[in-house]
Amino acid sequence: MQRRRRGVARGGPRFGWGVALAVTGGLSAILLSGCGGLPAGVDGKITDDWRGVSEPTSFTPPAGVCHETDYTETGSLASFDPVDCGGPHRTETIFVGTFTGTAAGRTSPPPESSPELRAAYAECDKRARAYLGNDFRYGRLWLGVVVPSSQGWKGGSRWFRCDAVEKADHENFGDTVNRSGSLKGALSSASPLRLTCYRVKAQQSGVIDSRTPAACSSPHNSEFAGAFTAPVSAYPAKSADWDRLHDACRKVIAKYVGLPDDGDLKYRTGTVVVPGAEEDWQAGNRGVRCYLYVSDKTFTRSLKGAGTKGLPIRYA
Repeated sequence: MQRRRRGVARGGPRFGWGVALAVTGGLSAILLSGCGGLPAGVDGKITDDWRGVSEPTSFTPPAGVCHETDYTETGSLASFDPVDCGGPHRTETIFVGTFTGTAAGRTSPPPESSPELRAAYAECDKRARAYLGNDFRYGRLWLGVVVPSSQGWKGGSRWFRCDAVEKADHENFGDTVNRSGSLKGALSSASPLRLTCYRVKAQQSGVIDSRTPAACSSPHNSEFAGAFTAPVSAYPAKSADWDRLHDACRKVIAKYVGLPDDGDLKYRTGTVVVPGAEEDWQAGNRGVRCYLYVSDKTFTRSLKGAGTKGLPIRYA
């Protein structure tokens, strides 16, 4: 992806050489001015009067700015080109933290799936809740961690950036939206970003063919109930792994609908579980979205707080 470079004036290097030549010419004139001694105020030592070169200052990006470019895993001063969040953009930096301790002592930026990056993700997740007004998983949003480039890390940069993006579809696997307006407080109240109700088509085996967003006032058979964070573990691959996620989602659904979390719950509602992509899981995002699903009935209102009367037992 091509980025514009900033901060280097056109013709700057030529100006620098001009200064060096002027100084060299002056020294030659002094040294060749005659054999009768040095002029007053000149001690003959060439290097002791040079001004020392200042220590390089590492670059740390600010928070609360937006970017026209898509999310990238690394960032640098050369690629840093923020724009006003009120205009079109694709990513928003919601927080900037600092690697400390063992993480800061690394010789290179923490790679994906490293403990240091997972710790940074956990911090970003917490900060995102405060910035957005809710867990980002309650909306069509995605969260990623940006670390300095290898060159920036060698130069002393120890920051990490928390970037949020809006996704085009409710699964969070669609394209990034080119949006206008900051995400600050975007999930604190009703919003087009929030996940709500759906029309689900599924096979008898339980395989889902489609999930189409729908207004909760229109016929639907599925509803987003909330999310939970799975324990540290490998990405779910076996049936037993998925069963554990479904069991955890039933607890989320029971709380959302106002149902007893007992053995009858599985007869009242099915569950749809949606973890992030495997690479996100490895990077520290173990959040799982939970949706209730009823195969033999539709509703025209939200089931939040509906209780046992709103969702009677069904025996399938």
